[in-house]
Amino acid sequence: MSQLVQSYSYLHRSAVRESAAGRSLALETSGGATPAGEAANPHFFSGFLTAPTTAATALLTVADVAAARYYRPSVNASLDPVVTADGDRLRFESFSGCCGVYARLDVLALGLDGDDVGHGTTNVDVNPPLRRALAGIGGLDPLRLAVGPEELAVRTFDGEFVEKKVPLPERWLRGFAEAQVLAAGFTLRAEIPAAEAAAVLRALPRPTLRSTARTTRWVVPAGRTLRPTTRPAPGAMCLPGPERLLTLQPVLRHATTVRVYAPTEPATADGAATAWEVELPGMRLTLMLSQSASRGFSGEGGVLHDLATGPAAADAERVAELLAWEPRVDVTELSARTGLPAGRVRAALTMLGTSGQIGYDLAEEAYFHRHLPYRAGAAETRNPRLPGARALVADGAVRLEGPLARVGKGDDAHVVRADDASGRLSCTCFRWAKYRGGRGPCKHVLAVGMVRGTAADAQAEATGTATAPTARSETAR
Repeated sequence: MSQLVQSYSYLHRSAVRESAAGRSLALETSGGATPAGEAANPHFFSGFLTAPTTAATALLTVADVAAARYYRPSVNASLDPVVTADGDRLRFESFSGCCGVYARLDVLALGLDGDDVGHGTTNVDVNPPLRRALAGIGGLDPLRLAVGPEELAVRTFDGEFVEKKVPLPERWLRGFAEAQVLAAGFTLRAEIPAAEAAAVLRALPRPTLRSTARTTRWVVPAGRTLRPTTRPAPGAMCLPGPERLLTLQPVLRHATTVRVYAPTEPATADGAATAWEVELPGMRLTLMLSQSASRGFSGEGGVLHDLATGPAAADAERVAELLAWEPRVDVTELSARTGLPAGRVRAALTMLGTSGQIGYDLAEEAYFHRHLPYRAGAAETRNPRLPGARALVADGAVRLEGPLARVGKGDDAHVVRADDASGRLSCTCFRWAKYRGGRGPCKHVLAVGMVRGTAADAQAEATGTATAPTARSETAR
């Protein structure tokens, strides 16, 4: 797996400091993006946290995920969490080292008391001494929060400059893209009191040296709680690698409600990704689990449906010009402002997601904007099935025969079939036989979607009618 190097440059170490004025949590920022352009150490907020103990515990949860590998644990250096300022909230995000757990803390307007929240995205330093300090915060004393240095004049004079260089697997970046595509397909399946959620977690198996990465459990909503079941019965929700949910235990004592989100499609024995959202005073903490502990988000292939549409790259540039760290990205509004159909706007957002610029908020059922220092144009290099499909199309290796299509030549040809009822495409290749479309379409299915989309566009042009991209509808999982 190729790796980039993520460099962090901080003016100081983040710390919880005590003074005559009380406690303050100073989170130092590294290079990031703002409306004024790139900034070495942007400042996003100064003020107080209205629920300091809760905020400290929740922020520590996000940091714990960044420092953990739930599958094949190791002592590799962890990545510093990403913080995005949206004008009315702060979002702290992280991925586990194995890319199978995504965490996000949304500190909303009710959780902040101070200056206006800025706009932009950067990383924040979370070091071992800070984690110990966060774990020790308690009581009712106020806690002042500063995100980014307030006094840039001391930039190089105190000798506290901190620099980190951390290997960044490309799968971590792909995880950002895949997680938002998966989340957009989730629906609210259960809402239970925090005490009941804590009881469910207490009944989960504790990880041991013999823990298997393929452990999967199931629960069904039963009144105000979740009842365990032994199989994916109707209405059941998957708990994939359930020991990963134990990360939520410390924060549940501060919570009021827990919501569980899962895919709209019926559960299968192979399991499914899931998300748990913890409602806190003035905050929300979301923990999203991949389909199994051994399976990171980066391999899901959900972005391929949208990336296969012809104009996605050009549309992404048009949509990107209208994004400005909004807490809600409204697809309908973007469609009106760009003149693009809603389907093409969503495909453009997926393209932007491949460079980490788009996330999805389950509670608000809306996308949001962040800005990471990666190019959307590099999407194909991170998804090799795309250039493989384009090569098949360019070589004239796709032949449409009604509901069937033959892809390839000679002994290498495969048959792609469309289901009569759903229109879902399947293939005779080894990849499809192995995953059954569970990790995104194979290159043959992608190629058929491209050819059918081109044919539909040509027909629309001939008849003078407009069509939205067809790749997603024809190849939807």
